[in-house]
Amino acid sequence: MNPAWALLRLASPQLPIGGYSYSQGLEMAVENGRVHDPDSARRWISDQLLLNLARFEAPLLLAHCAAATEENWSELLQRCEEHRASRETRELHQESRQMGYSLQQLLNGLPELDTDARAFLEQRPEPHLALGWALAARAWQISPQDALAAWLWSWLENQLAVLMKTLPLGQQAAQRLTSELLPLLQQAQRSASQINPEHYGSAAFGLSLASMAHERQYSRLFRS
Repeated sequence: MNPAWALLRLASPQLPIGGYSYSQGLEMAVENGRVHDPDSARRWISDQLLLNLARFEAPLLLAHCAAATEENWSELLQRCEEHRASRETRELHQESRQMGYSLQQLLNGLPELDTDARAFLEQRPEPHLALGWALAARAWQISPQDALAAWLWSWLENQLAVLMKTLPLGQQAAQRLTSELLPLLQQAQRSASQINPEHYGSAAFGLSLASMAHERQYSRLFRS
């Protein structure tokens, strides 16, 4: 079987986990004028990629995927606890929990998930997104690096979808922005792959503030 099919399946917006319901603070950044055109959108997304995702979210997800692939269940449990503790706002916690729950329901109904992984998942009362993503990659025999690439791509695609609904940003402008951001996506994956686990961490104050403000935003398209 062509391995690209599994990778496309994992990164597809048709994966029923609700990823496109969330803006991760970007809608609030548009509302308060911090993001107002393609250039400011590129700066916002670039900063999130290189200063947040590449330093913490991405390497932590990669560690989840590696532990699941290697059947290192104690390591996976430790990474799960780190991920749960790292959700700084109610909105980010609810996003991860809801998408993780949806992935759990999906995986429970699929024949590809093996017995050991299924047992580990059943023991997690509130699985989060990174765990579900790692176990989905294991079930579909996707390497940790490819699973990380799929996650980064789905994150970028979601951010561009938010911009098309809120700025608004046209489809051609979104494609130009994609061309500009793809090298940074590659840079984020490379950085996440090389960072020492002892150095995981970021201080994304702007994201946290935008996320907290978005919880109270009067009118919005995306949920918390």
